[in-house]
Amino acid sequence: MNKLSLVLVSAPLLFACSQPAENNKPTTEKPAVAAEKPASIVSGTDYHSLSNPDEVRVTHLELDLSADFDKHQLIGSVTLDFDRIKDGADTLVVDTRDLDIKQVTAEGKPVEFKLAAEDENLGSALSISLPDAASSVTIEYSTSEDASGVQWLTPAQTQGKEHPFLFTQAQAIHARSFIPLQDSPQVRVTYSAHIKTPEDLLAVMSASNDPDTARDGDYSFDMPQPIPSYLIALAIGHLEFKAMGERTGVYAEPEILDAAAAEFEDTESMLELTEKTYGPYSWDRYDLLILPPSFPFGGMENPRLSFITPTVIAGDKSLVSLIAHELAHSWSGNTVTNATWRDLWLNEGFTTYLTYRIMEMLYGTDRFNMEAVLGYQSLEADIAALPENDQILAIDLRGRGADDVFSDIPYEKGALFLRELEQKVGRENFDAFLMSYFKKFSFQSITTDTFLTYLDETLLKQYPEKLSKERINAWVFEPGLPEGAPKPESDAFDKVDASRTAWLNGKEAAADIDTSAWTTHEWLYFLNNMPSSLSDEQLAELDSAFGLTESHNNEIAHSWLMIAVQNEYKPAYNRLHDYLVSIGRNKLVRPLYRELVKTPEGKAFAKQAFEEAKPGYHPMTVRANEGFFED
Repeated sequence: MNKLSLVLVSAPLLFACSQPAENNKPTTEKPAVAAEKPASIVSGTDYHSLSNPDEVRVTHLELDLSADFDKHQLIGSVTLDFDRIKDGADTLVVDTRDLDIKQVTAEGKPVEFKLAAEDENLGSALSISLPDAASSVTIEYSTSEDASGVQWLTPAQTQGKEHPFLFTQAQAIHARSFIPLQDSPQVRVTYSAHIKTPEDLLAVMSASNDPDTARDGDYSFDMPQPIPSYLIALAIGHLEFKAMGERTGVYAEPEILDAAAAEFEDTESMLELTEKTYGPYSWDRYDLLILPPSFPFGGMENPRLSFITPTVIAGDKSLVSLIAHELAHSWSGNTVTNATWRDLWLNEGFTTYLTYRIMEMLYGTDRFNMEAVLGYQSLEADIAALPENDQILAIDLRGRGADDVFSDIPYEKGALFLRELEQKVGRENFDAFLMSYFKKFSFQSITTDTFLTYLDETLLKQYPEKLSKERINAWVFEPGLPEGAPKPESDAFDKVDASRTAWLNGKEAAADIDTSAWTTHEWLYFLNNMPSSLSDEQLAELDSAFGLTESHNNEIAHSWLMIAVQNEYKPAYNRLHDYLVSIGRNKLVRPLYRELVKTPEGKAFAKQAFEEAKPGYHPMTVRANEGFFED
């Protein structure tokens, strides 16, 4: 996410969840941090769940829900199958947030339950008394219309403007806002679902989706592989399907279906290349769902059906690293999962590393180098902005919201750590290590400590002269980057630097810069590394030469609008207003709001845009930005 005066946008920042969240912490003086884990943190303890899987663990859930678009509620029940892990355990505790619990039954009879007072970060624990012979309970409930993990869109907020739309976003701990369950990534469950919708709409889930299913308002799903709760996902809308390959296809509103299928037509090739290097794909199909523009993230790696923002449909495949990232999660994250949110880097660092490798295999070394440089610059920006405690891969999140874990640290720092391992032991050897790692921990949720133990038993033992435990611990438990960390370079960007410098020094007019062969990445690098202060004349020259204010590429437009805000370039403000009210992706809008509110005039402009956009923003985007307008 863009966190500094440089308007940095990297390929991994397109991800979602899979996407580093825009961080709202100010730059601070960096306190001293110990070079090892605080002793009080218990590895594997999920500090963001109130449930009791160590005593009673849910193994399967069966959903039976109806979507009420008038009341903005999901109404129905969930049946939770469970195992008693501890002898004599007589209480099941699950996580909830703003749910109306109507009744709980076991073996067809009502049982006692208690809903605890709400915790600001965690929601409310629901404790259920279990009869001795019971192995499942059924909870009848309905969601709040303000559920943090559900967005209801009016027809006007969709592409087609005729039908409403619903989608869920469960990561990190928002599944509890639409299902009462043990909302911890260390609890893996299979699930089935029966979803009722208005007859003219289609429901899809992170499960088995039949592209040929009848649109009749009555849909059934099955997810046979055990997944963590944050990967349970539902969407309902006026959707159609188009195949892109034998195992890949795209769901979208009809108005953007063909454009999406063309943009992401290389998805099947990505899947095949990844399988050759890292082992078989474990999830049957890999389809994409293109969501309305209000989706707060770049993408979300829901298994079998990644949720994708339409803002990456650029017409030239320049932003498809997002697809590579969400696909890579099928190995790192969905199959091998972080056990707690402290361990997120095991998901996102591995996935970001794989993303770069997939892009290199598919599009070549030059593009790999450019995207790696942009990612590195974005990481540098985060390190400069974040307090030292938040620069640590194995972060301490106790007492904080789980969403605070998202920054470039687990993504780009995690990937850079793996790149160093690759460089030290050799790519072929490191690929063999990754394949064995994915196989050994397949369909398991693991901690940082589990990974480090495995690293000790494998690469450290095999290459003691090339790797050291001290160096590895520095990467994982210390802030910043270790001295001598890999730093990517790009020859293509050297040429962009020369053009920018010549223009800034008055030696070359903007219109004379040869940009005919520039990719999106070169444009981003050109803009992202401009000085923070430019004159109106300079901005007008750039705008006239390149049509930046009217750019249809949302990433390029974002970088240009950040420059416009920093320099109060008013000719771009109509476009800025339209951009803020038409896109709900937090990574794109939050940096603009943050920059605008630095001046009274800018704050008034931003507040007006925010209030206009607010009804169409996802609750996460609203919460992430409303603090800018508090007096």
